[in-house]
Amino acid sequence: MTLSPENLLLAYSIGLFPMADDKNQRIRWYNPDPRAILPIGGFRMSRSLRRTIKKADFGVTVNADFPAILAGCADRETTWISAELKQIYQELHTTGYAHSLEVWQDGQVSGGVYGVALGAAFFAESMFSKRRDASKIALAYLVDRLEDCGFVLLDTQFLTPHLASLGGIEISREQYLISLVSAIRRSADFITSPVAAPHEVVQRKTQMS
Repeated sequence: MTLSPENLLLAYSIGLFPMADDKNQRIRWYNPDPRAILPIGGFRMSRSLRRTIKKADFGVTVNADFPAILAGCADRETTWISAELKQIYQELHTTGYAHSLEVWQDGQVSGGVYGVALGAAFFAESMFSKRRDASKIALAYLVDRLEDCGFVLLDTQFLTPHLASLGGIEISREQYLISLVSAIRRSADFITSPVAAPHEVVQRKTQMS
């Protein structure tokens, strides 16, 4: 499949997602079985994360600096986010499909997450953290926002220990595709709601571990 913004959206709609080989930058398409998701109503907020969010020594914005989040996610010793993919995601952001959530501390971006919205499905692509718990804060705010805006599916592709600790689970490819078809037929708007206050995020429907 040729990589383009249109083809990438088509790929998401049928369960595929791209990753570039770190060495030769070749794009490969994946459709894993099982598939990892983070149930939007099942985010697990630990006591320590609750305390961190309640301290509120950070700011959170939406789509304020998409290039910074994209660059932060790609800035690793090995990365699947090639220059070609960066360009495609930036184009999707410009056309309103790709979104970022930024965590700010001391006037600088300390972490964040980005992904693609299609119907009521959100495909979380990557997140990063320059300071402790910044990526966890970003994910907590992302899940809260998705629930508030009417999203029903949060795709995380693969399950890592980090995501599992926050409530991520694996489902079969068949289950995922059924959920995906239902989600993309529904409507949700990532950008309409204001950013929640810290106490609101803590008080939403989350689970203590």
